[in-house]
Amino acid sequence: MKIISPNYIYTNNTLLSDIAIAYEKKIIKLAPLDELTKEFPNVDIEILEKNSLLMPGLINAHVHIEFSANKTELSYGDFMGWLYSVIENREELIGGCDAGCISKAIENMLISGITTFGAISSHGMDLSACENAKQNVVFFNELIGSQATMADALFTDFLSRLDASKGVKRDGFYPAIAIHSPYSVHPVLIKKALRIVKDENLKLTAHFMESKAERDWLDKSDGDFKEFFVNLLKQKTAVSGSKEFLEYFNGYNTLLTHVVEANEDELQNISNNNHTVIHCPISNRLLGNKTLNIKELNNKNINWVVATDGLSSNYKLDLFEEMKISLFSHGDAPLLDFAKALIDGVTINAAKALGLNTGEIKEGKNTDMIVLDLDGPPNDELAIHLILHRYNVSKVYINGQKEI
Repeated sequence: MKIISPNYIYTNNTLLSDIAIAYEKKIIKLAPLDELTKEFPNVDIEILEKNSLLMPGLINAHVHIEFSANKTELSYGDFMGWLYSVIENREELIGGCDAGCISKAIENMLISGITTFGAISSHGMDLSACENAKQNVVFFNELIGSQATMADALFTDFLSRLDASKGVKRDGFYPAIAIHSPYSVHPVLIKKALRIVKDENLKLTAHFMESKAERDWLDKSDGDFKEFFVNLLKQKTAVSGSKEFLEYFNGYNTLLTHVVEANEDELQNISNNNHTVIHCPISNRLLGNKTLNIKELNNKNINWVVATDGLSSNYKLDLFEEMKISLFSHGDAPLLDFAKALIDGVTINAAKALGLNTGEIKEGKNTDMIVLDLDGPPNDELAIHLILHRYNVSKVYINGQKEI
């Protein structure tokens, strides 16, 4: 057991001062330092610097780290232009990001205060790096393939990757499943994957309604996706409609990424099934897509969290930057309340969505926490300042271990 004594603690929209923490892998007790030293004598005590703020470690629920080699190879501003550039540069991007490249991206997330991330793994090339990462990792093995003739081969490859991730035996690593999207995964494959999710109680995620091209293709088998599917995959119609796709997930608490083109009925389905929406504002802007209607999500009591997506549609894997972009993108949202909601979206709400015992500084929770060096004593608008000023992350603790 150890004791850490910061000037301030910020968790779940509450600011505490003159409170210390006794911890092991989990948080044992929060109390004034003199009380903890009396109850737990002869324990190592770490007293932090003036104006130190301790808060929960950040949780990046959706990141594609296999594409971390990208800087200038891809085209931005239009979803279809970006997609074609991904296809054109795919081999270079995948081949250009070796174990060192992936590990660097993971290390950069750690330095920015990310103690847990959800890795969307398309090829399994990131498995070793995620196994050896200091962070907690929910490893989403991605299933993709809309052609029925390829279904068996694609599912065999998917099972092989899933089994490999299930072979990782370390604390804080959780195998999981990702269904790429309604337009790219055949219903036969979706149903097979969902049986595994149910039988093995795995976490589940999917991309949903990211672009107008997806909206038009699912609704009418037309629009900008038509040429793509006809020419590249010899498909004339969508394999699923959006309603049909969402119904597959009834009864599964699913993390749905983007959702910027969802209609009223789809949002109601998401609400009824207690799904979570993952908000990736930088990715949406760079790919020429809409801004997520968070006001409508709140009206329907839909849980939402914030994530970076991958470096194929972002310039850094930094949740403080992601929150700042979102803060400025939603000009009609009450500033302080929205800042608080954004921080919840990378801490407590993200932890709940991923089913993890973390995301807040509370007795019994895993000891995942970061220390920020403030410029001075915090005030009632701390949530805004945390997002605006990008304070230095000087210490990072994961499952009770000091990693930075």
